[in-house]
Amino acid sequence: MEGSPSGGSRGKREGENEMNTALAPELTVADRCDRCGAQAYIRARLVSGGELLFCAHHGREHLPALQGQAVEIHDESARLTETPASAPIDER
Repeated sequence: MEGSPSGGSRGKREGENEMNTALAPELTVADRCDRCGAQAYIRARLVSGGELLFCAHHGREHLPALQGQAVEIHDESARLTETPASAPIDER
């Protein structure tokens, strides 16, 4: 994507972002950081219509620059500090 902090391109077609937003608003393990390839926890939807995905580290690094270029910033980095639910105990 031209002018993006990541220097990469997501290869999205016009209108595809809107469809994906409606179908998958939450980030999944398949969503990867455009900067380093780690799991993405931050999505920035840009005024220009594109989107950038970042891991928590790169999201924090680029957040100040994204504030003026993003329509929406979706941040799920709090998931990194959540305590997972306990697995059920098998009492056979």
